[in-house]
This record gives sequence, C-alpha cells and structure tokens, in this order.
Amino acid sequence: MNKKINRLSLSSRTIKQKLMIAFQLMSILPFLVCAYLVSNYILPKFGFKVDVVASLVISVFVAVIGLFVVKEIFDRLSKVATEAKVIAAGDISRKLDVREGDEVGELGNVLNQLTNRIRGNMDELKAYSEKTSEINLEIQKKIFILSNLLQVSSLISQGGTFEDILKIAVEKSRLLANSETAFLLFKEEGRESFHIRTADGAGADHLMTVEVGAWENLYNKVFNLNKSLILDKKNSLDSGLATDFFAKFQVKNCLSVPIFLTGKVKGVLGITNSREDFLYSKEDIELLDIFSKQIAIAIENDILAHRVEKLETKDILTGLYNQNFISMRLQEEIKRAIVYQRPCAFIIFDIDNFKNYREKLGLINAEAALKKIAVLLKSGIGEVDRAGRTDDDEFSLILPEKNKRQAQEVAEDIRKKIQTAFLLDQDSIKSITVSAGVSENPLDGVNAQQLIDKAKELLKQAKGLGKNRVVVF
Repeated sequence: MNKKINRLSLSSRTIKQKLMIAFQLMSILPFLVCAYLVSNYILPKFGFKVDVVASLVISVFVAVIGLFVVKEIFDRLSKVATEAKVIAAGDISRKLDVREGDEVGELGNVLNQLTNRIRGNMDELKAYSEKTSEINLEIQKKIFILSNLLQVSSLISQGGTFEDILKIAVEKSRLLANSETAFLLFKEEGRESFHIRTADGAGADHLMTVEVGAWENLYNKVFNLNKSLILDKKNSLDSGLATDFFAKFQVKNCLSVPIFLTGKVKGVLGITNSREDFLYSKEDIELLDIFSKQIAIAIENDILAHRVEKLETKDILTGLYNQNFISMRLQEEIKRAIVYQRPCAFIIFDIDNFKNYREKLGLINAEAALKKIAVLLKSGIGEVDRAGRTDDDEFSLILPEKNKRQAQEVAEDIRKKIQTAFLLDQDSIKSITVSAGVSENPLDGVNAQQLIDKAKELLKQAKGLGKNRVVVF
C-alpha cells in the first residue's frame, strides 16, 4: 500500500519526472481550451452540454496544479542557490534543510557534506595553528635562552669582571621557567657555610640575608650534595627540611643545581616562584645546569687569574715590579735589616693631578707618561734597590741600606728629574709633577705594612702642602 502511495506522490519523483508531469499537466490546458471553443462556436447548434463546462473547470484546476509543481521546483532550486552563495561568502555554519530525495535534495545533501568537511578542515587548521603558535613560542623562548647563554659565554671569553659575570648569569637564569627570583649560594675560600653572593628578582633583598651554615640540615642534606633540588607539586622535602627551607627562602617552588669545582660543591644556582600547582620540566633542569657550568667556568677563571697575579712579579705596562712583589720584598728586606741592624727605607711617589692629565690627553699619552716615569725611576736607584708600580698612578721604591736622609735625597733627585723631563715640552698641559712620602725601618715601623702606611700618610701630607714635594716625618 505504501509503495502505491509513494508511486503516486510527487515528492518521490525526480526533478526530471516532476518537470515532465508539470509539462504534461500544463499541456492539457490548450487541448481543453480548444475543446471549449469547439463546444461553444462549432457545436452550439447541437445544444448545451455540461461536460464542456466541467472540462473547462478541470483544465483550470490542472493548470494551477502544474503551476504549483513548477513553482515548488524553482523555489527549492532558488533556496539551494541562495544558501550556496552564503556558504561561499564564508558562513560555513549554515546547513540546508533537506527533506525530499530528488536531485535538489541530493544537491542539498552534497552541499551539507561539503560544508561539514570544510568545517572539519577549518577546525583542524585552527588546532594546527594553535599548536604551531605554541611551538613557535617554545622555539623563541629557547632561542632567547641560548642567546643569554652566549652572552654569558662572551662575557667570560672577553675577560669580564667576576662580579659582572655572576650577576649576568643569575639575571639570565631567572628567565627560566618564568621564575620570580634567582640566587647564587656561594662558599667563600676558607669558609664552610654558604651565603648568597648575588640574587635577582622580587625577593632578592630578603635572599641577600640568607646563610646556610655547615651545622644545618639544609647544608648537609640539601645543598652540599651532588644532586639537584626540585620543589614543586610532585617533589618535596621531608617535613623538617621543608620547614627550614621555607623559613630561610620563603618560596613555594625551587629548582637548584650544584656548582662543582675540583670535585667539591663551590656554590648552588637556584630559581624560585610561588605559583600553585607548578611543575619544573626536564628542559628547565638541563638549562639551569648549563648556566651553573658557565658560572663554574667563571669561578675557575677567577681563581686562576688570582694565582697568576700572585705568580707575576712585573707590571705589564712599565716593566717595574708589581704591588705583590714590592710588599713581599719589602718584608724580606725589613727582616734582613733587623737581623743585621741596618736601615731600610721606603718611598711612595704619586703623580699629581694624573686623572685630569689622562682625561685631557687620552689613554695613549697617559700610558706614555707612565713608561717615561718608570725609566726615570730606574735611572735614579742603585742595583740593590727595587722600583715598582703599586697603583694606577703610584710608584714605590725599596732602598736597602739607606736611611731616611739618604732616601729623601733619592726622592728629591727623582722628583726634580720628572719635573724637568715633562717641562721640556712646550705644552703646559703635558707638564707632570710628583709628590712623595718617605719612611724608614725601624723608626716608622717594624714590618712592611707599617712602613707602607707611614709613607702613604706622609704622601697625603705632601699633597695637602701643595704637591710637587717630598715629605719626611
């Protein structure tokens, strides 16, 4: 029964069949009109017939049905075309309401499938775009961190000061894991306890007061070990250690790595924050470890530099002895003078207004002046005497076997030579004078430091009296 109903229903027909039916229905009308004309004009003499009027009514009714069938087809086509334009304009959220199974219905289904596929592709593209953005951010972050590592390495290779290297390394470490604070616990030479050498970030002022003594559990069980410390939502300390740690550092999360030197922990580099449910990644640990190795290199370089400095005896610029040698040699000469009861004098020269001279004439002329003064100093002393450059614009003489009066004569002679040598230049700006203080063992001291302090005191008096003079107590 249902099959028979479906056969009679227009909704089960194809567009081609519907158009054919509509054409057939509409083609009946002309035939009926012809029948009407014949019945009215040709056959009136045969009498009035009801079937003619009925035919007319039926023809009109059939024509109207055909018109509605055609209109329904074109309305559906128009709707599909309109929806297709909207979708083509970018609104892929639209969906056609398809009820019939004809060609228009199939077209609507295909359009819906195409829209769904486009929508799915757009969702995939959006997800891919978000993933790509995350990857790009991670790449940029790593590039930024690597550039910071290169900056620290460059500072080390260029001979930056030890304090600057430590400060920069800690500042750059704070950029890891979006940390709020970074710190460097350091064990000074001759001390067992750790103290904060430098810190950077929001809690730096508090951290600079932190010290971890060798008697504390934090020292023995946390920092002075060959392993990293990780405190986050998955890693924690024993209750007692956690209480001690928070009391000192006042942070919730912490990542720290040891800094090794000759197999021992020399320091600890750490980063901290107070976020909830925070977790340090493997990359954070690896990158912080790289920064710690950079600091270890800087520490080792600083130690080697100090050792080399102690081993060196000569000033590179002037060729005179350096401060370390002069101090040690003066102490040796004083000991010898005490044993043999002989005098030993010490002189300190300081160039008057040398800072102003260097600012006006530049570094090259200033270094040339220092070299010239060094030559004059060496020419004014004997074979057993020693001349040294003990500061930027300061020179010292050790005069064994000479008393204060003899040392004063040597100092005056050298002062006059320097004044004369630099007055030969016609440019008054280039003139140089020196002031000096003279001390003697044992009258002014019984060790090297006492003689040096006394000579500096007398040098200060010479400066106060107008410069370009020698003062003897």
